[in-house]
Amino acid sequence: MDKIVSASGKGVTIKDITEARDGKIWLGHTDGISSVDGNIVTNYYESDGLISNDVWSVAADDKGNIWIGTIEGMCVFDGEEFKAFKLPEGKKDKTLSISSSKMVHNIYQDTKGTLWFSSNAGLFSYVNDSLTNVSERTGIQTNFINEVFEDKKEELWVSTKAGLYNLKKDHSENITEGKIETGKGIGSIAEDKNGNLWFVSDQHHLFTYDGENLIEFEQTENNKAPVTFEIFKDRDNRLWFVGFGGAYRLENGNFINVTRNGPW
Repeated sequence: MDKIVSASGKGVTIKDITEARDGKIWLGHTDGISSVDGNIVTNYYESDGLISNDVWSVAADDKGNIWIGTIEGMCVFDGEEFKAFKLPEGKKDKTLSISSSKMVHNIYQDTKGTLWFSSNAGLFSYVNDSLTNVSERTGIQTNFINEVFEDKKEELWVSTKAGLYNLKKDHSENITEGKIETGKGIGSIAEDKNGNLWFVSDQHHLFTYDGENLIEFEQTENNKAPVTFEIFKDRDNRLWFVGFGGAYRLENGNFINVTRNGPW
């Protein structure tokens, strides 16, 4: 939308999107955050109280608050004002072109209402006004956390620099350790209608996991997929893959290229 702009009126790159309980759509981007309510677009910047215009993650909780993760840390918007939410400071990931010691990559609320913050200082949970360092408690062997995903069995999965972890109550299991090359780490995760996990490794390789086997997707001339940046499951349980090479949808094991004209 041409109304989503920077403070100087220029276009932006959208990095994350969420829907609030009131139906508003919130977008985090390179120059702040924006809400979309029908045809009404409202842009928010540092001048409005946002801690940084360089936003990387945004999520709406079940109370109506909007949580915003930026390159300079995290804040929460209650509809009237932005309040800083302090997380421990981590380290800059020197293997990436853009990183910081305060970066928050992903914010997620699970079905039990617990908020999860994926940062360069580790994985943190937040419930009943209590913040817990889950990386330390469960033995995740890296503080570079990319995202948290909950499958239909309500099991939690954590993508990290060191691999893909299955998170238990008091411990975690790295299911990819010694089995695949993770390189720059595990990225986006999604679950198909058959209960298989799909995830990206080292920014280029696409894998599935059925609970026992890790299988890399190998492209063929008749079944190509993009270099995947993000995987998304829609309300019809269809998986969408977007990245370098365009947008694709998975249908019966085949990747269908989705262009401006569809197929939708």
